[in-house]
Amino acid sequence: MPKIVDHDVRREEIAQALWRVVRRDGVRAASVRTVAAEAGWSPGAVRYYFPDQEGLLSFAMDLVARRVGQRISALDVKGSALTIVLRYLEEALPLDAERQAEFDVWLAFMAQAQAETGAGSLHGHVDAVHDGLRQLCESLLQSLSEAGGLREGLDLRREAELLHALIDGLALHSAIQPGRTTPARIRQLLRHHLETLLA
Repeated sequence: MPKIVDHDVRREEIAQALWRVVRRDGVRAASVRTVAAEAGWSPGAVRYYFPDQEGLLSFAMDLVARRVGQRISALDVKGSALTIVLRYLEEALPLDAERQAEFDVWLAFMAQAQAETGAGSLHGHVDAVHDGLRQLCESLLQSLSEAGGLREGLDLRREAELLHALIDGLALHSAIQPGRTTPARIRQLLRHHLETLLA
C-alpha cells in the first residue's frame, strides 16, 4: 500500500527548518539548499513544494501569522472584559519559547523587507500582519467600550494605534533585552496601560 503523505505537514516542516536557519544565520542564508540541509532533505524534495526561495520565504512568513491567528481563534477565555482582552493580546506577544521563535523570525523578515527595494514580496506580508494586529486592537477596544468598560471621550482609533505601538514595542524590547522585559513585565505593562483607559 502506498505511503500517504500529508503535504501540509511537509510544507510546515520545511518552513520550520527555514525558521531555524533564519534564527541562526539570517534571512539571506535561507536558500532552498541550506533549508534542505537543515531539514535533512534533498534540495529537489524541497523544490517539489517550493520551486524558488521567494515562495519558500512567503510561506514561512505567512506561517507565523497563521499560527498567531489559529491560537487567537482557539481561545475560549472566561472572566472580566479586561481579562479577556489581555488574554487575546498576549497571543501576539513573545511570552514563551514558541512565540519568541516566531517573533525572532518575524523580526528578521521585517528587516529583510525594509532592505528590499520597491514593493518586494515580503512587504505585502508585513503590511497584512500589521493591519491584522491593528484590527485586533480596534476590535478589542471596541468590545471594551460596548461593555461600558472604557472612559468616555476616548478616540478609539487613536487608542488602538497606541495599543498596537505598545505591543510592537514590548515585543521588540523582549527580543533586545529579555532579562529586563520579561513575560511577567510585559503582562504588567500591558495591564497597566489598559487600566488607564478604563472607566
